[in-house]
Amino acid sequence: MSLLRKINRGLLILLVLVAFALLYNKYSVLKKDGAKMGMEDEKELDTDIPVVICASEERIGASMATINSVYSNSPASVFFYIVTLRDAIKKIREYIEKTKLRKIRYKILEFNPMVLKGKVNPDSSRPELLHPLNFVRFYLPLLAIENHERIVYLDDDVIVQGDIQELYDMKLKAGHAAAFASDCDLPDTHEMVRSVGMQTTYMGFLDYRKEEVRELGINPSDCSFNPGVFVADIGEWKKQKITKQLEKWMAKNVRENLYSSAVAGGVATPPMLIVFHDKYTTIDPLWHVRHLGWSPDARYPRSFLKDAHLLHWNGRFKPWDYPCVHLDLWEKWFIPDPTGTFTLVRP
Repeated sequence: MSLLRKINRGLLILLVLVAFALLYNKYSVLKKDGAKMGMEDEKELDTDIPVVICASEERIGASMATINSVYSNSPASVFFYIVTLRDAIKKIREYIEKTKLRKIRYKILEFNPMVLKGKVNPDSSRPELLHPLNFVRFYLPLLAIENHERIVYLDDDVIVQGDIQELYDMKLKAGHAAAFASDCDLPDTHEMVRSVGMQTTYMGFLDYRKEEVRELGINPSDCSFNPGVFVADIGEWKKQKITKQLEKWMAKNVRENLYSSAVAGGVATPPMLIVFHDKYTTIDPLWHVRHLGWSPDARYPRSFLKDAHLLHWNGRFKPWDYPCVHLDLWEKWFIPDPTGTFTLVRP
């Protein structure tokens, strides 16, 4: 009888261990079989500038244009962490290896969308904003990004015209885990975009009818920021448990709908606005000239765009679709898909 009890106890312990292993695999941010090196003989170095960019299968050409612009305009050693879902890994590698991008140093990381289970409401008026890769920025310290104290994160609708080293080297204030471009710093040329409903304050992102939002004590007229381009201090991010804070607000929104029905829509920006309110360093405005995709009619002076270090087509009107403004500034860096799958929409 004693022997039988020992066997049963051993089986129980084994079952518990197996259950924990399965849960770890399910909720791990990265799926290990997707975290493969692009150039197998390359390793990340302490001196590299790490750039994180997401590449979805349907927008793969956009990500490659962003990567090309960064690589072409910086003499520094840049290491690209390309985060994607399983279905796009093979296509990304082929896109790179069959074009001029084969010279870049990179690693492909597979993001596990199961980490978002129960944390996102499927009720956005813009379904593309619910794509799992939109939330990769929440999990930066968990992406197996080695040897780097800070990283640069870029959305895939960005073109970098300056040297990324300059952005990477910016000084973050003590205690700040990230640097963003404040909407308080928008140049005068953005007034034309404000006239078509651009959101620049917290009122445009949070539902101030909800008591929990009001209890935050954030003035609804406070200037917002755009999390599509930022520099992150990984050490401070971990110390302040930023990821856990972001997940807390995601969970609250699922229960109480604090921001998904707000004017600006989307569910990835509001948690960052809450967590980083008054706790971020501001980026030079020329390093994030945005809202180029907000309207197909609002154009910017060519002289202003020429001086900009980074252009961002955030909004509905993307430069690989039509209509959109300043298409030539994006197409300059576009590399045709060697498989012919990703094509531009033109009149």
